[in-house]
Amino acid sequence: MEKRKYATYELEEELIQAGNDIIVGVDEVGRGPGAGPVTAGAVWIPSEALPKLMAKIKDSKALTEKRREILYELINETCVWAVASVDNTVIDDINILEATKLAMRNALMYIEEAVDTDHVLIDGTVEVYNLRFPQTQVIRGDSKSISIAAASIMAKVTRDEEMRMLHWIYPQYGWFRNKGYLTKEHIDAIKTYGITDYHRKSFNKVGNYES
Repeated sequence: MEKRKYATYELEEELIQAGNDIIVGVDEVGRGPGAGPVTAGAVWIPSEALPKLMAKIKDSKALTEKRREILYELINETCVWAVASVDNTVIDDINILEATKLAMRNALMYIEEAVDTDHVLIDGTVEVYNLRFPQTQVIRGDSKSISIAAASIMAKVTRDEEMRMLHWIYPQYGWFRNKGYLTKEHIDAIKTYGITDYHRKSFNKVGNYES
């Protein structure tokens, strides 16, 4: 089967034909890094915005940084969206999976202030608790659903900007290049300088160097 170049509106269309009006896509970024928050995005694409986004939106990881930022502005101008971050201290307290669920739930609660959600499409297998509307988990959803892919872009650009800001406080960790992922450069910096208040102590490669 040919790999889809861009995410489509097929899953959303099926739900609309079943009687739903507001379909929100949800995705997260930042589960793997050893520092910084986990961030979730939620996006509803109004019908009039769809032509402006089709054949442009795909999984944020498959886009260049410059292209993500351009699409971020386009989504910002045409869609209803929200992001929510859960910081490293909460991740350490409740674990990364529960923190991911919390970030997704918070993003959905924020977007509910603007739209009356009927159904949510969630990337992967994570099930978000205590929602008043139905949810559908979509494996590789960021490559299938344009709403999920748009959410991944909003979350990715938001979190990347947060991580870049850390460069001005702790430049030795190379945040511009690794965004908190535990690359060799990052691990070497931890070995030399120790960990910061932004590191996830519950991650083995980080907690081993906790002072």
